[in-house]
Amino acid sequence: MSSPSKRRDMDVMKLMMSDYSVETINDGINEFNVEFHGPKERLHTGLYEGGVWKVRVELPDAYPYKSPSIGFLNKIFHPNVDELSGSVCLDVINQSWSPMFDLLNVFEVFLPQLLLYPNPSDPLNGDAASLMMEDQKQYEKKVKEYCERYAKRENITNPQAEESSDDDISDGQSTTSDDEVAGHPDP
Repeated sequence: MSSPSKRRDMDVMKLMMSDYSVETINDGINEFNVEFHGPKERLHTGLYEGGVWKVRVELPDAYPYKSPSIGFLNKIFHPNVDELSGSVCLDVINQSWSPMFDLLNVFEVFLPQLLLYPNPSDPLNGDAASLMMEDQKQYEKKVKEYCERYAKRENITNPQAEESSDDDISDGQSTTSDDEVAGHPDP
């Protein structure tokens, strides 16, 4: 490769020509969103299998010598993904990136590995990490709940659907007391 910009163009084109849906932002190729599907596990149903996320990718000017910035746009419950910002804590992207890697590696290897093998000892989401270490069944239930609620195709094509669903779903808190619900005894 003679220049980082040619390599960037080639990597983005490879991603676009693969099975990934790529949506450029501001008609450039430095920022784009990629439709990412949760990985399948060979032995049993993966926790994230069937989920669909929109992942924001920002390429620095020095790409591929500098790593891309990666973030989930729709919510995901995972120890190594910040729930609010969608930022990803992944060593190979954040610390040990090499120009040998390309964007296909990110979506075909790094992100699937992250979802299949979370690292709760280095969390960005402390709640997910502690739940995973303390109660695996509850953790799995919450992951699947988030997939059902936030990781459907309609969530990535209509982000407002995700936002409005928060308002429509009760938090389980009642404004009436137990006495009022049960009724009062007749005098």
